[in-house]
Amino acid sequence: MVLRLLLVRHGQTAYNAEARFMGQLDIPLDETGRRQAQAVAQRLAEERPAVIYSSNLKRALETAAAVQTAIASHPDVRVDPRLIEGHFGDWQGETYEDLKVHDAARLARWETGVLQVPPPNGESLQDLAERVQAAYQDICEAHPDQTVIVVAHGGTLQVLLVLALALPLEDYRKLWLSNASVSELRVSETGATLHLLNETAYLSKAA
Repeated sequence: MVLRLLLVRHGQTAYNAEARFMGQLDIPLDETGRRQAQAVAQRLAEERPAVIYSSNLKRALETAAAVQTAIASHPDVRVDPRLIEGHFGDWQGETYEDLKVHDAARLARWETGVLQVPPPNGESLQDLAERVQAAYQDICEAHPDQTVIVVAHGGTLQVLLVLALALPLEDYRKLWLSNASVSELRVSETGATLHLLNETAYLSKAA
């Protein structure tokens, strides 16, 4: 039995366009993001997933709704708060360039990848991984021989990928998932195999 897990990052928001730490701020898709959501929906229109799982933030829910509408079987969208993006604490809303100026020491320490070093008043990588691992395990147990779509966030999905592939957790930083990209894992009793990473060709007309 093989689970096909299609991982979709939400479309672009204004904060993505401005390179701001968004974290758990509930920022909706911008105009480009809405076009991207329609594009990824058309990319997945021929799929027949048992269900769509989504983060509870607007940008993911809007993307999931577009995908749901495009698929003829109109699969249920199940909201799972464990798929929410990591919490960046005091850095939420800040740009990376600004943080390099006024919080450089803490930013550098966080970037070392130490699992228990969170952003100030934010969530550690270890805490993020624990809730993503729990969500992933529940999805695998519920859908051992089906196709499932998961719509979430860059950090969340990168962590899910390294956990599924049994890679070091800090290696999530070596992956990049673009807005409205599709990646695919196939999960069996022997583990997960990566079949697709960060597909975006269909977005060429959504820019």
